[in-house]
Amino acid sequence: MTFARRCLFAFCLALLLLVLAPRFSSAQSAPNPSPQPVQTQSADSQNNQQQAYSLPPDKLVKAIAISRIRNILDFVGAIWGLAVLWLLLASRWAAGLAGWAERVARPHWVQGLLFFAVFLVILTVANLPLDLYGHHVSRQYGISVQGWGSWFGDQAKALGLFVAIGAPVMLLFNWLVRRWPRRYWLGAWIVSLPLMVLGTLAEPLFEPIFYQFEPLAKNNGALVTDLEKVVARTGTNIPPDRMFLMKASVKTNGLNAYVSGMGATRRIVVWDTTAGRVPNDEVQFIFGHESGHYVLKHISKMLCGMAFALFFIFWACAGFAGWLADRFGVRWGLFRPEQFSEPQPLLSTRAGFLVLIFAISIAGFVLQPVSNAFSRHFEHEADVYGQEAIHGLVADPQKTAVAGFNALGEAWLEDPNPSPFIEFWLYNHPSVQTRANFALHYDPWANGGHGKFFDK
Repeated sequence: MTFARRCLFAFCLALLLLVLAPRFSSAQSAPNPSPQPVQTQSADSQNNQQQAYSLPPDKLVKAIAISRIRNILDFVGAIWGLAVLWLLLASRWAAGLAGWAERVARPHWVQGLLFFAVFLVILTVANLPLDLYGHHVSRQYGISVQGWGSWFGDQAKALGLFVAIGAPVMLLFNWLVRRWPRRYWLGAWIVSLPLMVLGTLAEPLFEPIFYQFEPLAKNNGALVTDLEKVVARTGTNIPPDRMFLMKASVKTNGLNAYVSGMGATRRIVVWDTTAGRVPNDEVQFIFGHESGHYVLKHISKMLCGMAFALFFIFWACAGFAGWLADRFGVRWGLFRPEQFSEPQPLLSTRAGFLVLIFAISIAGFVLQPVSNAFSRHFEHEADVYGQEAIHGLVADPQKTAVAGFNALGEAWLEDPNPSPFIEFWLYNHPSVQTRANFALHYDPWANGGHGKFFDK
């Protein structure tokens, strides 16, 4: 799982998994490496970039085709998620679900849990056709090797987590709306802060649900020794007993290695598709990149940035959701007037709370390019850090980094020349082409110089 996806994991917990696209199941899908917006370049400049990252003709055709499908699925999935929410409200299905929950359960909190649990199941089922097609394409192009039985099993596990965590958290936020109808957005913002941290800390606890792990030293002692050199150079303080091999090969042909958790839960994870498949020096570079996120405090910076942004997002979405409820509340059947002796805020009802979810989902879609821009900046810094971290540990840091990017790009079939608009909107990493081209020309040690993050 990439750094951006780990931050998104925490963000999903904090937002009650309100934005429809990110789900626990997304941790099982192939990453979508993404570039910084690209300026118009001359043909010579483009050719130079293509020398850094290129694919054989047959794989280039596949990369272009599957990238187009991925991009379409990303946009269609986001729009379809918004449409499902709108249909649930406009058809009065949400109001009907709230009434059903009231009839089958007596305690108020049980009604809420039941309502939100069913709601989350509906969202998952509504998105299932797109997920099915996405997995079919991944299998067709040789990226996924996961059988349908195993895939459906993962979907069931993901749904279980989705409901077990999402429903209680949504109930909590719904209670905040009922308790403080005018300033609930401020309470929601305060509650979201510890949830974001909790999500980052808890990630290693959820990973074994989907994959098997074993100590990396069990069959890869030489790699552990090489990674310990990077640990010593970066000061990340991860001992060998917190280095693990993940059995990813039963599900994917993709490559990955990462650091997850915080503090006592921090650990190194190397996919078994990576260990032994690419040289150890390239794994050292990947680990150096991941270490950069921690040493450069990207996780804390990202969490602080999210906290700052969520303050204004919650405030703006509260106003927008209130307007929607006032404008369409009666038509959507958000409440039955005879239930109350005095007027009640429409958003405080179960169905009315979905209006707030709808508003936040729109904000998540519109602000996706902004979030990705920050992520690309952090990923570029981590690339620089990773290349400097292996200086003196490998024979040629430039060659190692470029080879690592080519291996990653080929494994995941990334298009070497993605559309600038797609890069701007969807990519949370710089493109493999951009990253490899930078690595090829990054040599601060020439003529006795030193790196940005290391003196030597």
